[in-house]
Amino acid sequence: MDIEKVLASEFGIKQWQVENTVALIDEGNTIPFISRYRKEVTGELDDQLLRELSDRLLYLRSVDERKNEVERLIDEQGKLTPELSEKIHNASKLTEIEDIYRPFRPKRRTRATIAKEKGLEPLADLLFKQNIYDGIIDDICAEYINEEREVNTADDALAGAIDIIAENISDNADFRKYIREYTLLNGIISSKTTEQEETEKKRDVYQMYHDFSEPVSKIAPHRILALNRGEREKFLTVKIEIESEGITNYLYKKLIPKKESITSEYVRLAAQDAYKRLVAPSIENEIRNFLTDNSQEGAIKLFSKNLKNLLLTPPIKNEVVLGLDPAYRTGCKIAVIDPTGKVLDTTVVFPTPPQNKVDEAKTTLKKLISKHNVSLVSIGNGTASKESEIFIAQLLKEIDKKVFYIVVSESGASVYSASKLAAEEFPDFDVSLRSAVSIARRVQDPLAELVKIDPKAIGVGQYQHDMNQKRLSEALGGVVEDCVNSVGVDLNTASAPLLSYVSGINQTVAKNITAHREKEGMFLSRKQLTKVAKLGKKSFEQCAGFLRIPNSDNILDNTAVHPESYKAAEKLLELTGYTLDDVKNNKLEGLHKKVSSSIDKLAEECGVGVPTLRDIADELLKPGRDPRSESEPPKLLTDVLGIEDLKPGMTLSGTVRNVIDFGAFVDIGVHQDGLVHISELSNSYVKHPTDVVSVGDVVNVKILDVDIDRKRIALSMRTT
Repeated sequence: MDIEKVLASEFGIKQWQVENTVALIDEGNTIPFISRYRKEVTGELDDQLLRELSDRLLYLRSVDERKNEVERLIDEQGKLTPELSEKIHNASKLTEIEDIYRPFRPKRRTRATIAKEKGLEPLADLLFKQNIYDGIIDDICAEYINEEREVNTADDALAGAIDIIAENISDNADFRKYIREYTLLNGIISSKTTEQEETEKKRDVYQMYHDFSEPVSKIAPHRILALNRGEREKFLTVKIEIESEGITNYLYKKLIPKKESITSEYVRLAAQDAYKRLVAPSIENEIRNFLTDNSQEGAIKLFSKNLKNLLLTPPIKNEVVLGLDPAYRTGCKIAVIDPTGKVLDTTVVFPTPPQNKVDEAKTTLKKLISKHNVSLVSIGNGTASKESEIFIAQLLKEIDKKVFYIVVSESGASVYSASKLAAEEFPDFDVSLRSAVSIARRVQDPLAELVKIDPKAIGVGQYQHDMNQKRLSEALGGVVEDCVNSVGVDLNTASAPLLSYVSGINQTVAKNITAHREKEGMFLSRKQLTKVAKLGKKSFEQCAGFLRIPNSDNILDNTAVHPESYKAAEKLLELTGYTLDDVKNNKLEGLHKKVSSSIDKLAEECGVGVPTLRDIADELLKPGRDPRSESEPPKLLTDVLGIEDLKPGMTLSGTVRNVIDFGAFVDIGVHQDGLVHISELSNSYVKHPTDVVSVGDVVNVKILDVDIDRKRIALSMRTT
């Protein structure tokens, strides 16, 4: 297989782009580095396409490896023919290769192998040829009767021969391919509840699957995952049903000659048995696995997109934040942090049941707000969140200064607070106080805080616990890596977990960077990175452009301009009449116009490609910029609503917390997120919710229905 040609065709790009990209990947370059600093080489392929291409490259290489292995295994059996070899080389999927190898794969003891042991294979061959037009079957089978081999009658011989024919039919790669495709196109997937006792919760969860059926070709991915979970919990039985007539007629057409022999009826019986007993169950398993894999990939892509939007939530900078981790019996844990994330104060208050020490809690928090000039309260959305929000809203009305609050998702906060990392960061804090710090930091810099948590625990996916965990971790790790590198990292303040996601930096090097920082003091230039233990030339090349040093004497160290392009940046400034001081003082008003008017000539004189020159110019115009600041900031609150305050027809503003296959969950400030079903996302047809909304979007919604008992809120974004 010409893998590079296949990739070019599948991704709709030039073959030279694929060849160059594959070479870069094989040289050990990371996706963020290739995407950002090798645009001329790849033809400006973006990071998402590069990741998909990299994944597909691995798959196609695994296909090639399996082809070679299968060819070798068949050859070792002395059964490899030129036709078979060609068939193997023409296969493009692992399933096709396995279908070809199936007849040659070592088998466990089957009915067919037992029949072969009894010496019935010649009889099977004789029956299958279907070239006998006279005689009696019993007479044909008589010579194969052998009591020592437990073939006592002609019927015994016939049955064994049919078993051999059936297995041969079931191993035919072309037959399996047809049956697989036919079932995918015409099959019906159905489910029913099992006989086990139904709990009210499960009845509610699986209500639509109690007596469910849908074409295999049309079923939505999230339904596959729901059916799988219900089956795994032994609450549902799931199967694929299909009318077998179309399949058996296909087999008859392929196997039975126009002029039938006296043995044709037995080949027909073997074909029926082959499909019903051997092929159908196997194909059903394959299709179930195929549907599951596809659904998981779709869910992983959706999870990845949600995670990316969450990680790129604009930070709320320059605020002193009071983080509140709500609870009942054990009290609400409080942590006050300064604008850099440093912990200034901690305490515990008890404004919630059963203690209800509201006045005492108000006094304590008023002192903290005044002492540290707190301007924002960040409340976790877990247990006792609603009561805590009501308490904070009342408190803020009683103080003179303007203080806002925000409710943030605390998904993963408990995972972080109990982690080794949190223990190293806050050895003197108990677990719940660490959570309060995390909740506060999540609004100051969501990316820097959330990278400390396993992405699967962040809570913006669906059915993430039902997926291939290795594949999920790889995909989400790639998302975090892309986000960290697209934003850039302050080399002098970043934690080791944040640094470990920077291109070219592993966990060991990340720890070495922080250790070097603690021992030698702050980095004053990117060049000093070369003094960090185990950070070699290749690592420096990969990471340098993504690390920022705001206090460097060279302003370029606080941009995404790579050190390899510093001379080009200085040359560009010289050619356009500017200096590095102009960059530092934001005095480049006419640069963009000068560059765009003669970009080809400037690129040639600077010794770089046009895409690189364009990026350099953009960076010079905005040194130290945070790309997240261009998005709409999170919604801050001053008052509180309860679910009981909601009425159909009300219009509210809310924040999208999660996007799933069938809609989006929106936080409208009542502790319980509302669902905007896909049919209510827009006035026009919506193919998928991600076409309309993203995690973090602030949207206007109308209340359609409120079910207080079941805590369900139906919302609409339609304008009519």
